[in-house]
Amino acid sequence: MPRLLVYTRTTDYRHDSIPAGIAALRALGDFTVDATEDPTALERPLTSYAAVVFLSTSGEVLTPAGRERLAAHVEGGGGFVGVHAAACTEYDWPFYGELLGARFDRHPAYQPGRVVVEDRDHPATRDLPPVWDFTDEWYDFRTSPRGSVRVLARADESSYEGGGMGEDHPLVWCRAQGAGRVFYTALGHAAEAYADPDFQAHLRGGVQWAARTD
Repeated sequence: MPRLLVYTRTTDYRHDSIPAGIAALRALGDFTVDATEDPTALERPLTSYAAVVFLSTSGEVLTPAGRERLAAHVEGGGGFVGVHAAACTEYDWPFYGELLGARFDRHPAYQPGRVVVEDRDHPATRDLPPVWDFTDEWYDFRTSPRGSVRVLARADESSYEGGGMGEDHPLVWCRAQGAGRVFYTALGHAAEAYADPDFQAHLRGGVQWAARTD
């Protein structure tokens, strides 16, 4: 069975939903999941992993050797998945911002809103409704990644209070990095998300795509 390395180290805000996220990834049943907070786990060869998942990591979480290993893993064809606060991570490493596609800026209050699926021809979105009612933090990003990533879904800022990006508000996307695949979803703030069947299907599709098991 393919293996995932699920990394959950935080040096800034820590999400209470991290254990639920790990449990949800294990419950997919498609992968053997190794979950860790230990930065030395990223200093070792990552070739045995189909994908590395940063699950609501925050702050500076990698050593210099870990940065080198992660970059080599993705450039060489490995998968990378960022979930929610993965966009609040490694601000001091320019490569990481390029890898993920955008960096977190701010978010309004946790509240219901709507996700508009732009691209249904992807495992992460093909099982979602065209307009998906969800409750989350609705991350704003410092810049829109559109143009450098394949946008899969965006936020409908008219459906909630406090959005700061306007009509073009990508929320879920994927891209290539070297020979590897990168998938990011801004959703997944609360533990309740990981019990939601639509979010589970969304997460499964993104991970499978990045790991090339879809």
